Amino acid sequence: MATPCHIIVEGNPAIIYASRNGSPDKVRRILKPFLEKFWQERETAGEYGDTPECLVAQIIVRFGFEICEDDFSNLRVGLNYDPTVAYLYSVASARTVSVWVPEAEYRKNPSLGLKGCRRLDNEVWHLE
Repeated sequence: MATPCHIIVEGNPAIIYASRNGSPDKVRRILKPFLEKFWQERETAGEYGDTPECLVAQIIVRFGFEICEDDFSNLRVGLNYDPTVAYLYSVASARTVSVWVPEAEYRKNPSLGLKGCRRLDNEVWHLE
């Protein structure tokens, strides 16, 4: 099953797209421990400048390593939302990740982004 998804980082216009392995269980196993370590390292180093840019770059590297195997065409970065995604993951600077599901409005007009989606209340991850 393909399960395409987007990952969006607050403060960065880039939209990460993965064409497979985008279910909440799969993404949580990769993204949550990675983000916890990322925030811990930023705090330890006292580095807070360019955090959204650094975070997008690091997520791309992590997902490239974890899900691409030998096919890197299933991971890309752009400025446009894809109408076919099953989930959207929003990474907030408040150290939470919320999971969104596209509604009919999003499918018709993906440029609505999260405004055309419904947040899954039981899928908000709080990071240490």
